[in-house]
Amino acid sequence: MRAFYSGQFVLPLPPGHRFPMSRYALLRDRLEEHLPAVQMDQAPRASDGELALAHTPQWIAAISDGSVSPQAMREIGFPWSEAMVERSRRSTGATIAACRAAFAGGISANMAGGTHHAYADKGGGFCVFNDAAVAARLMQAEHGRSGRQLKVAVIDLDVHQGNGTASIFRNDASVFTLSMHGQKNFPFRKEASDLDVELPDGCGDADYLTALEHALDELDRRFSPGLVIYLAGADPFERDRLGRLKLSFDGLEARDRRVFDWTWQRRIPAAFAMAGGYASDIAETVQVQLGTFRVAFDYWRRWQNAAR
Repeated sequence: MRAFYSGQFVLPLPPGHRFPMSRYALLRDRLEEHLPAVQMDQAPRASDGELALAHTPQWIAAISDGSVSPQAMREIGFPWSEAMVERSRRSTGATIAACRAAFAGGISANMAGGTHHAYADKGGGFCVFNDAAVAARLMQAEHGRSGRQLKVAVIDLDVHQGNGTASIFRNDASVFTLSMHGQKNFPFRKEASDLDVELPDGCGDADYLTALEHALDELDRRFSPGLVIYLAGADPFERDRLGRLKLSFDGLEARDRRVFDWTWQRRIPAAFAMAGGYASDIAETVQVQLGTFRVAFDYWRRWQNAAR
């Protein structure tokens, strides 16, 4: 199973910044230790043309040359730097590469990504470019060259609503956006996804998994994707600082297993990204993410066995 990383491009954040940048290097270390069969490759750099499939030329240029306004950067939550630009391009490129690898092998991963708060013309919530939106549009364009239409489902299980993704695909019937998130959590002004499942504060394993089952059933009734992009946020975890839900390690593993089983049963290639995770103990966030990789690797092996 292939996974793409951009963790060598580290944002120069001020001391005390609440974004846990170190979790990406920790995840890579844990994968090397516990899942050495996962092939980790450096993410390619998303080009201006690729980014323009989901973003305005003005936004791409302002981010790239540093002319973006201080207010826009405050909304993102990072200071502008060349390293931030490079990392944002690479993180988007990682989801593009993961989608291509998923078509070849069934399942592939972006070891970062899930930047679902980025709109076509602005960023927000630690998100500069929307990796899932760019990748979905690019995969559709690549399939379209051979006369095939590709329908894409974005299954967003980060604890925060994928408002940017919902906005970008608002009038696009070829992409289905499913977001299951905390009702009272950020962003406080939500957008309309194709399917929004809002959860109360304190939602635990049983209620969460029941809601997920209903959501996947409804997705199945309404849409038949040829590719799934899965945002496997670690922030529904019970000890996440920003999550407000109460999922255990076992509950999150069951969540991941249900998503990958849904794609496997329908033989739909799946690319997944890490999205959010803000536990006070970063090691716990990384443990959730490692669990996602374990489940994904199990289903990747099923794809390989079926291909023989």
